[in-house]
Amino acid sequence: MASSNPLEWPETVVPVQTLSGSGMSTVPRQYIKPPSERPNGSTNDPNLKIPVIDLASFSNAPDHHQAMLEIVANACKDWGFFQVVNHDVDMEVVKRMRGAWREFFALPMEEKKVYANLPVTYEGYGSRLGVEKEAILDWNDYYFLNLFPSDIRNLDKWPKIPTDLRETTEKYACQLISLCQVLLKAVSSSLGLEEDYLLSAFGGTDGISATMRANYYPRCPQPELTLGISAHSDPGGITLLLADDNVEGTQVRKGDSWVTVQPVPGSFLVNVGDQIQILSNGRYRSVEHRALANSDEDRYTIAFFCNPRGDLPIAPASELVHPESPALYQKAVTFNDYRKYIRTKGPSGRMQIQSINSTMQPERAA
Repeated sequence: MASSNPLEWPETVVPVQTLSGSGMSTVPRQYIKPPSERPNGSTNDPNLKIPVIDLASFSNAPDHHQAMLEIVANACKDWGFFQVVNHDVDMEVVKRMRGAWREFFALPMEEKKVYANLPVTYEGYGSRLGVEKEAILDWNDYYFLNLFPSDIRNLDKWPKIPTDLRETTEKYACQLISLCQVLLKAVSSSLGLEEDYLLSAFGGTDGISATMRANYYPRCPQPELTLGISAHSDPGGITLLLADDNVEGTQVRKGDSWVTVQPVPGSFLVNVGDQIQILSNGRYRSVEHRALANSDEDRYTIAFFCNPRGDLPIAPASELVHPESPALYQKAVTFNDYRKYIRTKGPSGRMQIQSINSTMQPERAA
């Protein structure tokens, strides 16, 4: 993995919104994916549906507790993804969150560029991940923020316009970190670990880390040649995605197929990240996913990343390591060191999790 991050982007960053609004009829060369990575092979097989988990049943019906844990375990093993409903997040806050960030992306470019980001932190307004020169880029703009612990926030990077964005984002973040703690307890219990094991491994309630990425996918003249975000597994712990209710675009790899997520109204899409794969000793695996580009409509999503505290060493839970299930990851790695890979390479399939496993045993099949 890379040992440091450069301070500047290797090439001039042109916002995708600028390209989209220029009237061009073809995708610039640096956005064209190799044929093997282009968005074909999708499936809408009605038999392939990402599980939906009702958290009201999990929280309020003790008699169903074990059954719900089995549903969580199966979702994490079979898909690495599930949608949650009845999650107690205030939907009025969700509505305001969507509106505030749409309004931000609609601001004049000179107002957004005040918050332009750099590779060293990624915090702020940006249009690329990874610092490899002449890399093939993704068709999206985004805004990245550090949220928790609160002492890692840089309020100078929190937009002042629209005027309600800061307050709304703060309320939203507090509700989602609470939801993440519920989910971490459920995932921990489903592995046969103590309920608080994963939360403690992440740093506890005062140390757990969270970041956010508001995504904007402007219209694309040739969506068949590029992607909104390239295929990747998430480097962190768990991700909660607030999907666009009106425009599909998130796809999950299932075997050799790509399954388009059909968002359930009022839900969050949850996925297992690489840190859970490491802590579970491969019982639960992070799964590749990607975002499509679209020629007809703009698309907006908000991803909330729940991660271990950056300086904590992450290794398989000792309870899940035994002679029949030896440790797949024998060297503990901090999340700060782990995520430097994606900050160098950008989204790159499962190369990141495989890079720390390359000298060990092959990844166990799901």
